[in-house]
Amino acid sequence: MSGTTLGNKELESLINPFTVPLGQKIPPIPKKKKVIVLAGPTGVGKTKISLKIAQAVGGEVISADSMQVYRGMDIGTAKIKPDERGKIRHHLIDSRDLDETFNVVDFFQEAQQAFREIYARDHVPIVVGGTGFYIHALIYGPPKGPASVPDVRSKLEGEMGEKGSLVMYERLKELDPEYAATITFRDRHKIIRALEIMTLTNQKVSFFEKGTTPSQEFDFRCWFLYMPKEILYPMLDERCDKMLADGFLEEVKKLQQEGIQQNSSASQAIGYRQGLEFLKTSQSPEDWRLFVESFKQASRRYAKRQMTWFRKEPLFRWMNVHKTGVENAVEMIIQDYEQS
Repeated sequence: MSGTTLGNKELESLINPFTVPLGQKIPPIPKKKKVIVLAGPTGVGKTKISLKIAQAVGGEVISADSMQVYRGMDIGTAKIKPDERGKIRHHLIDSRDLDETFNVVDFFQEAQQAFREIYARDHVPIVVGGTGFYIHALIYGPPKGPASVPDVRSKLEGEMGEKGSLVMYERLKELDPEYAATITFRDRHKIIRALEIMTLTNQKVSFFEKGTTPSQEFDFRCWFLYMPKEILYPMLDERCDKMLADGFLEEVKKLQQEGIQQNSSASQAIGYRQGLEFLKTSQSPEDWRLFVESFKQASRRYAKRQMTWFRKEPLFRWMNVHKTGVENAVEMIIQDYEQS
């Protein structure tokens, strides 16, 4: 081994690249940008909690409701009123007409753009909604699959109208039983999309896996707000009654004139599908009773499906807001955001 020693200048030249000049701060390792995500079944009170959080932290709300994007679908989607929207900036509400399409890829791209705008204003993004498929895509990336082809989609929608969703669902079960087991015959839009994908690619829908690795860019602080069904279900029944008292059926009639039935997803939304079916009847007292009953039942079933979906989402912490209370729930979510 050589006994050669380094001079001071040579030693400095080796050390300097790895040192920080005296008085200069070491730059922090960049942190992921935080996003608050509030999911939960329909009617649980997500909107009220989101507004309180937004007011406290300087937040802006991104709607993750697949129907609130459509103008005119107000009462049936429990859309926040314009005067309340004026206090807190909202995104992805009233951004489409009924003759325009909106899918999970559109949601992902537009939500990402909303994130950029919100961060540029030094505000906090708060994602609020119950459409589990959309929220999953936001966290893990949209599912892979071919772009929709209007001619193929139109043909399948025609078949759906002619043969009904049960027949089309049975076809899907034959072609891809694995994917079919994840939805029901009532999910007309998903059935059509699945058959479209298989027509275009000759691959099963289950071949196109959903993402499983969360975004490395964002720190999603995820909460699932819920209530026990014995508390929530009666509240949903009351909410349906209030929607009807507020003019929901008149809203359905107006949307029918504007062509809601040409939009395969909007016309199948909870309440709207039942309302459109009622308008085809003689509208007798018995027809009305059956309509109200089916509207309430569909709302309860949807809430159950939402809870089933989010049980499979590992990032979500469940909070019983009936037990916790709104104010405590708000405080806990804010503390988690600030301390995480």
